[in-house]
Amino acid sequence: MRDMETNRASAEGQSIPAHRKHDRPLRSQMAQLFGGASPVATLSLISNWSLHLMSAPDKQLSLAQKAQSNWVDWMNFVAKGCPADPQERPIAPLQSDRRFNGEAWQRPPFSALSQAFLLAEDFADHATMDVPGLSPAQEAAMAFLSRQMMDAFAPSNFLPTNPEALDQTVKQKGANLLKGFSAFVNDTQEQALGKKGETPLHVGQDVAVTKGKVVYRNHLMELIQYEPQTEKVHAEPLLIVPAWIMKYYIMDLSPENSLVRYLVEQGFTVFMISWRNPDVADAELGMADYLAMGPLAAIDHIKESTGSSRLHGAGYCLGGTLLSIAAAKLARDGDDSLCSMTLIAAQTDFQEAGELMLFIDESQVSVLEDVMQAQGYLEASQMASAFAMLRANDLLWSRMIHAYLMGEDPAPMTDLMSWNMDTTRMPARMHSEYLRSMFLNNDLAAGRYAVDGHPVSLRDIRIPVFGVGTETDHIAPWKSVFKIHNLGHADVTFILTNGGHNAGVISEPGHARRHYRQHTTLDRDRTLTPEDWLNQATLNEGSWWPAWSAWLAEHSSGLQQAVPLDPALRDAPGAYVRMT
Repeated sequence: MRDMETNRASAEGQSIPAHRKHDRPLRSQMAQLFGGASPVATLSLISNWSLHLMSAPDKQLSLAQKAQSNWVDWMNFVAKGCPADPQERPIAPLQSDRRFNGEAWQRPPFSALSQAFLLAEDFADHATMDVPGLSPAQEAAMAFLSRQMMDAFAPSNFLPTNPEALDQTVKQKGANLLKGFSAFVNDTQEQALGKKGETPLHVGQDVAVTKGKVVYRNHLMELIQYEPQTEKVHAEPLLIVPAWIMKYYIMDLSPENSLVRYLVEQGFTVFMISWRNPDVADAELGMADYLAMGPLAAIDHIKESTGSSRLHGAGYCLGGTLLSIAAAKLARDGDDSLCSMTLIAAQTDFQEAGELMLFIDESQVSVLEDVMQAQGYLEASQMASAFAMLRANDLLWSRMIHAYLMGEDPAPMTDLMSWNMDTTRMPARMHSEYLRSMFLNNDLAAGRYAVDGHPVSLRDIRIPVFGVGTETDHIAPWKSVFKIHNLGHADVTFILTNGGHNAGVISEPGHARRHYRQHTTLDRDRTLTPEDWLNQATLNEGSWWPAWSAWLAEHSSGLQQAVPLDPALRDAPGAYVRMT
């Protein structure tokens, strides 16, 4: 049985034979050269795909026919003079692809160029699909890799083939190129010096300003309790466990879009974990440490300090995964401290964990372990490239086009952009255990994940569960988050809101163009597939926050007099959130 001790041995390198330990310096240098990626994994993927394609004559014939069809369609389009009517074009871009939407792209020869590129992308997609012998995971990974390579050579990325950039160059007499070159040099220097670029907003002044106190601290976290904003509060407090890959205050951004502020205004006593930013001295901290010094320590303190025997637990992203482990552990031990659990964009089954799985296999994890072994932790910036590649056109190429070719100033700093720059490190042991236990082995969903030497099972969870998924989440796809329905014995109220992993969660009342679907599945009800759930869920306009607030109130035991916080305590947001 795989358990955390096995993972720890792997993270420490204790189980690695002596003759292999000399591999690590070389592999670590290779990983740094390739931006933390495993070149062996990429080469193996390409080799596997090409060998299977070579042994599939029917697929080769299909591709030849596809190439011929695309070529004939493009030649007919050009022969007609590249008509502007979309119905006359051989191919339309994906709805999310905005690279060629501008008016300048509708005139020849650029319309012909963009159509040729889109047809080439279409051919590349077909070349990586339905290749006999490839597993679905290999096929998806190869399709993703192919699309990334094609995107790098899009005509929009180069000055001579980008009509919008050429128009700006003529209009500004080349000033845009000078400004773009200056931005490129500045970005290159900042990257070489390890700087983060534009200065984020000030924590405690611009963001994370909801009034509160640090009521407890240990080596891994500070526990913040927020000042009550109502005369009476719900009897059961609420503990929020954020992800430890970023700072906690995505839940407390600006006052107008702070989830924490909204909750305290609804009469909830809110506690928030603020994770420490670990350094090399924390390399041996593991998942067990984050569990014990995180949600379990927080639960104990909240019960002792408030006198409440039970509380609500809510977890966002990785914090939700950790909270579910804590809930399963408490249930196994007969501890009823939690009266409800909310999982916000948080996965408990990683079998279909979305596009991030394309970056996580044994080869990639072993390379990351080599990097972490050398430096003791993983910088969030070392994972940023993987997240950026999931939306390369929006996060990489679009920014380069606007900054370097068009010479445009960067967009004004927003609170969400500032938070996204304020990253934290991850201890080597913890991150290795997390990747192996969750992504590679899926131990939690399988009932193999061990806490205190014994496995925990999500099926032991009997408390009501509130789940939140977002429609366009690339990190925790909503159908993966939805799997909590089948993992526990609980009544599950699930909400699917529009937006992505971060912006879909920050959905304050009054936010324009927001909607969500909601449906409750009782433990005794028949199982619903995600598609069945969509057909039964009720569509609502507006923010999902009021629905969650009403659900929490429904699962609380009543109201009681609010108690002011001790003014002698240290003010929120505390010290850990400011650690760099």
